[in-house]
Amino acid sequence: MAEVRSIGVVGLGAMGAGIAQVAIEAGYDVVGREVSADLCDVAAARIEHFLGRKVEKGQLEAADRDAAVGRLRTTTALDDLAGCDLVIEAIVEELAAKQELFAALEDVCGPDTVLASNTSALSVTEIAAATHAPERVIGMHFFNPAPLMPLVEIVRAELSSDEAFETGFTVAERMGKAPVRCHDTPGFVVNRILIPLLNDCIRVLDEARVSPEDLDTAMTKGAGWPMGPCTLVDLVGIDVHVHASEALYEKLREPRMAAPPRLVAMRNAGLLGRKSGRGFYRYGDAPGA
Repeated sequence: MAEVRSIGVVGLGAMGAGIAQVAIEAGYDVVGREVSADLCDVAAARIEHFLGRKVEKGQLEAADRDAAVGRLRTTTALDDLAGCDLVIEAIVEELAAKQELFAALEDVCGPDTVLASNTSALSVTEIAAATHAPERVIGMHFFNPAPLMPLVEIVRAELSSDEAFETGFTVAERMGKAPVRCHDTPGFVVNRILIPLLNDCIRVLDEARVSPEDLDTAMTKGAGWPMGPCTLVDLVGIDVHVHASEALYEKLREPRMAAPPRLVAMRNAGLLGRKSGRGFYRYGDAPGA
């Protein structure tokens, strides 16, 4: 298993920027790629902001913050990832887009580069099928927000090599995460369990005629959940949850996997949770329901 010194991150949205932050804090040199210089600047500023917050809270020394920031380089050119030992993809959750990217990465990167997808619901095996060397493709599913959530699912696709699989695990450990190994099945571990469970919770809203506040109280006080289901779906993003539900239902055809009509209607109305200012709850200066 080759030592990983440099990591590429493709897609610097909330997840990708979080992964890049975790990587530079762990001492890796990181090349972050976005489609425009403006998006690169936004991501770099986001990472510097959150590292600065850690300094203010006494969680990170200023010198360590400066050193971490110095290990980050952003680019719009995919060719700049050529020297990376590991590339983690964190782009839009669309199979065709990911397959196109992995085919391009295979041409750009060296033969020993491990290619990882941060997909939460798509098949890593199907993503790897777009390459000529699927043995070097794995899944590394970080949870949002990546700098705070300790779990990373390391996913073995059908043709993943032992070396690539263990490389992903070792890198996640060095990042201070709690990685778990699993095979490429719909939803992997957490989402296979959590998505139908959350869908059941949302259906209860209508069936039991309970308010979002009371449902959250019931699950936190009665079941010991650290966060109520409505609060959690708002945090994840209602559009993200619906997309994942639809992907799992397409693969498994289990009714519990299908997104409840209430969530689909909210997604269609732009009520996406925290990121839009409104979901089951109101956030910031969003207008009332």
